[in-house]
Amino acid sequence: MIRKATAEDLVSAAELAALLWPEAGKEELEREFRDLLEDGECALFLASEGDRDVGFAQCQLRHDYVEGTDSSPVGYLEGIYVREGFRRRGTARALLRRCEEWAADLGCREFASDCELDNGDSLAFHLKTGFREANRIICFTKPLERPKEK
Repeated sequence: MIRKATAEDLVSAAELAALLWPEAGKEELEREFRDLLEDGECALFLASEGDRDVGFAQCQLRHDYVEGTDSSPVGYLEGIYVREGFRRRGTARALLRRCEEWAADLGCREFASDCELDNGDSLAFHLKTGFREANRIICFTKPLERPKEK
C-alpha cells in the first residue's frame, strides 16, 4: 500500500531516508521532512507491507531549469528507497507512480530525476520505469585561498 506521509509518519520516513542518505542522519532528516510536509510543493510517500513501512519516495516541484525538460514547474524525484528483502516486487515502481500522479495533479507536464554516475542500480531503475537519459555531468570543487591581509 502506498500512502502520502503525514506528521505521524516522520520517524518512519526519516528512518528509511537515513538508509539512503546515511550522511544526513535520522534527526536531521526528520526536521527536514517536517518542513517538507508543510510545503505544498513537496511530498513524501511511504510504502507498507502489513504494519511495516518498507519504502519511501520524496518528490517536489522544481521551478528552475531541469536538465532535458521544456516546461516549468517539473515534478522531481529527490529520493526513493526500498528496504532490502522487499525489492523487486514493484514497490519502487508504485512509489514512483504515486509521485508522478502527485506532480501531474499539480499541473506538471514532465517529471525528472537524477542519479550518481556510478549507481548502476538506480540507472537501471530509471530506465526501466520510462525515464530517458538527458545528460551526464561531472561536478568539480576546489577550496579557495583566503586573500592575505595587507
